[in-house]
Amino acid sequence: MNNKTKHWACVWGNAVSIAENRPESFSKNITLRYPIYSQFEGSAIRLTFDNYCGTEPITITKTTVFLKGAFFPVTFGGQAAVTIPAGEHAVSDVLSCPVEAQSTFYVSFYLEDYTQMRSVVFTSGPLSSGSYALGDQTETADFPIEISRSTHYFYFLSNVSVYTSSKNRTVVCYGDSITAQDWPDYLTLRCRKEGYDHTAIIRRATSGSRILREYSCITYESYGLKGDHRFPHEVPTDGADTVLIQQGINDIIHPVGTDVNPFRPMSDLPTVEELIEGLKYYIR
Repeated sequence: MNNKTKHWACVWGNAVSIAENRPESFSKNITLRYPIYSQFEGSAIRLTFDNYCGTEPITITKTTVFLKGAFFPVTFGGQAAVTIPAGEHAVSDVLSCPVEAQSTFYVSFYLEDYTQMRSVVFTSGPLSSGSYALGDQTETADFPIEISRSTHYFYFLSNVSVYTSSKNRTVVCYGDSITAQDWPDYLTLRCRKEGYDHTAIIRRATSGSRILREYSCITYESYGLKGDHRFPHEVPTDGADTVLIQQGINDIIHPVGTDVNPFRPMSDLPTVEELIEGLKYYIR
């Protein structure tokens, strides 16, 4: 699609972080479903699934979009299933379908075989909840309550973009747990209420993350990747022209000394100059 009056703009997005290391960190025969709010109208949808933090390949067996009472199949290179190597991502084929402004549609994807559930992020807010169900429910409008549960964990799905007018733009909210919580959703609702119809707000945030450090132990690895691992991966986003950065508190408060916690030495405490340089890296 090459049209100067239109472009791809992300209407929904999340960071990809590391799941807490637990024995039950593999799933099989489940369907995940996430609601996607679109501030913009558009004529097509494109999805990105990301295995950036995985250590082995994953296979997404089947994906659908539920929009205006109908299911639309999503393909990757013309195929329903896609295998994503560790550290890689996959972008779907363009799905041509009408998207109304200020509407919600649903992305569902089925994991048939054992899947390492490592690439994930936790978020909260009025627009940030999903659900999962046993079996292939990708074409079931309402999950049966006895085999489904709600969740605030977002696995693999990292971007949803809409082909829309070039006047529609995206703001990226990048940060740690403060941004992983509710305020980006409330900013979206405020934009809708106050008539900022050409601005979408997306979230790239992961709890516990720091600008300058990341943990190498399984106790704390779910706190996420440091800035120079996250930022160049997460910030390039369809239609984005603004990034709001809220990060640095965990660089300051995490170090407590090895006498208190062997994984959180005081040597991790940055100087003011180091922290400023970390923020300058983002700006550059």
